[in-house]
Amino acid sequence: MGILYYGTPAAEFTFDDRVLAHLQVVFSAKLRRHESFFFSWTDGVDLGSGRRALWVSDSIPLYFRFNGSRAPLLNRQWLDELAASAASTQGLVLGEEPVMAEVTA
Repeated sequence: MGILYYGTPAAEFTFDDRVLAHLQVVFSAKLRRHESFFFSWTDGVDLGSGRRALWVSDSIPLYFRFNGSRAPLLNRQWLDELAASAASTQGLVLGEEPVMAEVTA
């Protein structure tokens, strides 16, 4: 499990390394263009099944900490879905990863 640190003082949000890697790509694309957005997700049962939302802005400190040493293979379809969500009026809503299409040589 990795950690997304956000703000000063930093709030910590735990995500699976695979999820965090996809979020890093989408966040960086938006923030490079100085585009702020809401990011929301649902907590697991262990955290009460609530919903959280962050206002993500390039003026707020952001740090990704991965538990594993290897970067996961990224799912292009999921990145496209997350990017489209981030560009919507409701902002980036974290959903389930779609099944990756088979890669053929």
